[in-house]
Amino acid sequence: MMQTPLTMTQMIKRAEKYFPKKQVISRTTKGIERFTYKEMAERTRRLADSLEKLGVQRGDKVGTLAWNHHRHLEAYFAIPCSGAVLHTINIRLAPQHISYIINHAEDKVLLIDADIVPLIEKCKDEFTTVEAYVIMTDEDELPETTLSPVYHYEKLLEEGNPNYEYPDDLDENSPAGMCFTSATTGNPKGVVYSHRGTVLHSMALGMVDSAAVSEKDVALPVVPMFHVNAWGLPFAGVWFGTTLVLPGPYFTPKILAELLEEEKVTITAGVPTIWLGLLKELEEKKYDLSNLRYILCGGSAAPKGMIKAFEQKHNIPFKHAYGMTETSPLAVISTLKSYQEELSEEEKLEIKAKQGILVPGLEMKVVGKDGEVAWDGKEMGELALRGPWIASEYFKDERTADTFRDGWLYTGDVVTLDEEGFMKIVDRTKDLIKSGGEWISSVDIENALMAHEAVFEAAVVAVPHEQWQERPIACVVLKEKDGATKEELYDFLKPQFAKWWLPDDILFLEEIPKTSVGKFLKRALRDQVQKDYLQKN
Repeated sequence: MMQTPLTMTQMIKRAEKYFPKKQVISRTTKGIERFTYKEMAERTRRLADSLEKLGVQRGDKVGTLAWNHHRHLEAYFAIPCSGAVLHTINIRLAPQHISYIINHAEDKVLLIDADIVPLIEKCKDEFTTVEAYVIMTDEDELPETTLSPVYHYEKLLEEGNPNYEYPDDLDENSPAGMCFTSATTGNPKGVVYSHRGTVLHSMALGMVDSAAVSEKDVALPVVPMFHVNAWGLPFAGVWFGTTLVLPGPYFTPKILAELLEEEKVTITAGVPTIWLGLLKELEEKKYDLSNLRYILCGGSAAPKGMIKAFEQKHNIPFKHAYGMTETSPLAVISTLKSYQEELSEEEKLEIKAKQGILVPGLEMKVVGKDGEVAWDGKEMGELALRGPWIASEYFKDERTADTFRDGWLYTGDVVTLDEEGFMKIVDRTKDLIKSGGEWISSVDIENALMAHEAVFEAAVVAVPHEQWQERPIACVVLKEKDGATKEELYDFLKPQFAKWWLPDDILFLEEIPKTSVGKFLKRALRDQVQKDYLQKN
């Protein structure tokens, strides 16, 4: 067979050549802007040329601090297709983490949204490698800034060559992109993605039994483009000629619902907190979301009650998936097997609430204390993965040895596998609760609580216990104040769990702390609960 390299240049060239009329729909501070792939591809060539004129060479890192919009999409291709490395930076991280990430990655140029400039101004004196700043703005003039040297994105594009030629000798194993984990403990860890891994991951997103992204779709990635490359949807979408809808900055559940309706979106992707917010909006106002082929949900386990509400109340199919920064991220997705379609709605819901089965192209094993676990849906173990879009190390980080062993990525996620090979996350290894020598899954209790009609969010953490070592405490946010009592929630849980699994207490909170990507920040919650609870008891 021919040894042709798998590089990202083929993606943008294909969109330019075969789908010049298809659109990128971008919500910006000025409203909705529409670009054809022909226009977007020309702007991408201009950007690649402009970055080279700023001194960006092959292998250099170019950082982006931006929302989901057309300019960020152009950077997604201009940077790696010119041989540089796209480094998407999480704008919700603390300033000290942003400084660490930029310095550790050795970013040479930063592309920044105008509203994020004040954040970067706070950090700029700590940067050791940054040589230029480019501000992405809808305004004709740059905002006042202490950043220097600073350039206007649109004016750079005006001067860029629309006929810029991408290099045709890129190595498929060379770095194309880079993301850092959101770091619940310690400094974030860098993951570098190759051209080959990105191309193969995008191909996997197009598989029918995977995300089934196609030219006919209108895809709206809600997951931020600074979080694991918006789960790869921008790459796959451009390659396949999919219409892309980019929701821009500071959207609300209302804005999201309006975009889904008005643009006739067929697939959308985000974390459970996004869908809880949308569900609340759908309960308050009627929207026509009949074009929506499915919602893709990942990042953390989706509550069974939420899946049921979307599917049975609003007739919107719901796809559960699993991945992480280190896996590009798609690794496991919940697609029913043909003969499982004949099961009852409740049986199907049980399966859909699991993360699913392994995506073709990857290998997995689940390792317990006595080796690989049985496929019985009960025995727990740590999930390990390997494959062509799975990272093999962290970028210049001694923590590599803790996570990557014997050619496998050890994820830190505790899971079970049922007889059909469907994986279910039980917990993170550090979030499992050990009570009297037995394990309690905080995720199972959380999902059960969130199935109660009065509960908006729930998180379960451990507190030390003199006799049992650890005991669970549930923290609950109600949809409406006084919507349920502690006793009502206990009565709801009792039929579902053994008595010793039940939380020792249920605390009502106004909100649950979250990470920068919308996951429950268990560490901060655990610290607060342990402090308050132990003082009272």
